Amino acid sequence: MTVHPPVEELTAADLSALPIFPLPSSALFPGAVLALHVFEPRYRELVRDALAERKVLAVARLQPGFERDYEGRPPVFDVCGAGVIVEHVRRDDDRFDILLKGLSRVRILREHPKATSYRIVQATTLADLPSDPALAVALQRQLGAVWTTLSPHLPEPLRNLSRLLEESASAGALSDRLAATLFADPEVTQRLLAELDPAERLSFITERLSELASRLTTVSPRTLN
Repeated sequence: MTVHPPVEELTAADLSALPIFPLPSSALFPGAVLALHVFEPRYRELVRDALAERKVLAVARLQPGFERDYEGRPPVFDVCGAGVIVEHVRRDDDRFDILLKGLSRVRILREHPKATSYRIVQATTLADLPSDPALAVALQRQLGAVWTTLSPHLPEPLRNLSRLLEESASAGALSDRLAATLFADPEVTQRLLAELDPAERLSFITERLSELASRLTTVSPRTLN
């Protein structure tokens, strides 16, 4: 395994020619980590090229119906997560296992003409909108009200809500950590990735977790859908 010093932020050069890794169901949230096994030749080339430079790439979700043109350039959602390779293992058969750390939400502005086997886009970063601190506190209290019920069914790193709140620098960071860890449904993760209002993200997450808490007498999932 090779560990790389993390890139702290995307540069204008990164955004002007950002390679994308289109996937049907994965999302990369800011601050989160995403493990990927890379086996297709075009994406092995992407990883080799990224490792030779700043190790930056974006994970973009394929739009439904992509199967008809998977080998080509099927449409992707324009809001996606950009990040950096922080660890990688190169296998003997030239496959890769990589660990990405999310840096920012980005919006794809246009796709460059084909010059490599993988796709390269121009993108712009998307910042969170300002949110009402009082509303964020109220939503965190609502989360706390259901956490006692939920915590035994959650992944170990999420069971202590107080620690989560201490480790999250903002409502946006908290919502992204919960979204990345708890939700597997690609429609849900794409919705949360595209939402720039941290209070809206927290509100949606709180509503879904409250619904789950009410069902736990009959359903005890470890991953939410």
